[in-house]
Amino acid sequence: MTTWQELQKREGRAPEWPYPIRYEKEQAIETDILVLGGGIAGCWAAISAARKGVKVALVEKSATVRSGAGGPGCDNWCDVPAHPLININPDKWAQGRVDAAGGYACGIARQIQGREDYDTLLELEKMGGKIRDYDGEYRGCLGYDEKTRFVVVTGLSPIKEVLVWGTTFKPVIKKECERLGVKIYDRVMATSLLTEGGIQGARVVGATGVNNRTGQFMVFKAKATILCTAGVGSVWVFNTELAGISTFRSRTASGDGAAMAWKAGAELTMMEKSGMLRLGTGYKHKWYGGAGDASYRNVPLVDANGKALQVQNGRWDLIRESVLKGEYALPFYGDFPAMPEIERKITWGMMLGEESTTSALVKMFNQAGFDPARDMLQNYQLIEGSTPAHWRSVDAGGMRGGMVIGWDLKTTLEGLYAAGEQLYAPGDHSFAAATGRYAGRKAADYIRQASEPVISSEQAAAEKARVYAPIKRSDGIEWKELHAGIARAMQYFCGEYRTEKLFQMGLESLQDIEESWVPRLYALDPHKLMRSLEDLSILTYAQIILHASLARKASSRFLDFHRIDYPEVDPPEWRKFITVKQENGKVKTGELPLGYWGNLVENYETRNRDYQGVYQG
Repeated sequence: MTTWQELQKREGRAPEWPYPIRYEKEQAIETDILVLGGGIAGCWAAISAARKGVKVALVEKSATVRSGAGGPGCDNWCDVPAHPLININPDKWAQGRVDAAGGYACGIARQIQGREDYDTLLELEKMGGKIRDYDGEYRGCLGYDEKTRFVVVTGLSPIKEVLVWGTTFKPVIKKECERLGVKIYDRVMATSLLTEGGIQGARVVGATGVNNRTGQFMVFKAKATILCTAGVGSVWVFNTELAGISTFRSRTASGDGAAMAWKAGAELTMMEKSGMLRLGTGYKHKWYGGAGDASYRNVPLVDANGKALQVQNGRWDLIRESVLKGEYALPFYGDFPAMPEIERKITWGMMLGEESTTSALVKMFNQAGFDPARDMLQNYQLIEGSTPAHWRSVDAGGMRGGMVIGWDLKTTLEGLYAAGEQLYAPGDHSFAAATGRYAGRKAADYIRQASEPVISSEQAAAEKARVYAPIKRSDGIEWKELHAGIARAMQYFCGEYRTEKLFQMGLESLQDIEESWVPRLYALDPHKLMRSLEDLSILTYAQIILHASLARKASSRFLDFHRIDYPEVDPPEWRKFITVKQENGKVKTGELPLGYWGNLVENYETRNRDYQGVYQG
């Protein structure tokens, strides 16, 4: 086999790979609880479990200190009904979220979030995260509370968010993991779940992984595993440089957790859900008001002639009509200089400066000499072009599919828990934090009575062979080509126009890719090996989407799912969750009634009698 270094030298390419290559070498790790994914949910799961005195290992594909969608930061702690300045009944709030989604929401997770995310926020403050204006820097701004130094978001009715200094969060929760003795394995991509006896559908007893710098194979044995990896950012887009909806959907969000769980035999739901992908040249909904995020609605918009725009309830279709009539002139601008000084300061310095999707842009603009007291910023609304209809995303509306779970956030597989974006219909930062914290303590309780795990050496060896297949070739196709093929198949056969025939053709096309092109996939270094394995996760994810789409023989407004051959929208007999899983290698579909979790309040309180939170009902 030609090694990466040998090929580099032979072809006169430089520099050489900067890390030692350890292909084929194995490292075995034993732990009580294994957390896969070191984002917000993963770190909280690890902290919560470790505080119960159990041994925890955390595996992260990137670097835990800043990894995940919330790693760079967040500017508001969304949906925190138990906050004293918000004071919304958390139970009514949770049921309201379910009702607003037509029943297609994870009621269990929303109940957990409603009851516990303020507790989670206060716990974060004790670790060193900044959640209030200690120095009075923003005193006098809208939503400022002099007594508590909290700043609530005033652009929502009712108010349900509080502004925070999210750039401080990820470093302190990583530090807390380390303080509690959590063993962190950075730069390790989890590749499969290991099951008892190597049997699909059996108890999960650990996982495998590969170091994306050295290529070393890793085998983790655990009494319980918590899936906290990211969702998937790119299934329909074949340009890998446009791999996500926005900056916080990195290429590493490749659906690894769902793919691993599917192969292990876990049940998933809402996998047919998708929506229009909004790729843009500017972050219009983050920069200027009236187009989305409530935190920024105080930034006035003007047209090219300085005329103030009147955007009512985000109705940009009306603005478009006014542009066509000549009433407004493009482009539009965010008129920061027209804002009161304190509002301009908190909007630019905190709301944008702390948010993961905009913090890097604020830094870049500041370095370039931008002064919000003097300069306006161009808004890209209406001039960036229309997104092609077949470019879709599972992320639209925050209602993607995920694991079927019960009240302990345990999946349908024994020993496997899920939190954050691994849940169906997940939420944002506070959702990930609260559900991760909850799953960690439930998994820690579970292992008290769990038997010792036993790994199938045959299953681990088979996975090792699969993982290393691309590095045993020196030509063929690389990961970007494979990704383009998968995305094109999804555009053709699972785009805006959907029928039984198209879905079947899509599965046939993906099967052809799997049988004809995956065996030609090659990787010249551990990083490209990781990218190749991500593509294989995306391939599996795409297949799950098509199987779920075939199973729902009706259209649904709530799922943004529209079939030409079944045009009736949300008929009563199809108001239900469709589930999919593999059983003995065969796809099996099922269903769950909306509201299968029962009474949210009673079931939460029955299972959490010992929990002492701020809100006591």
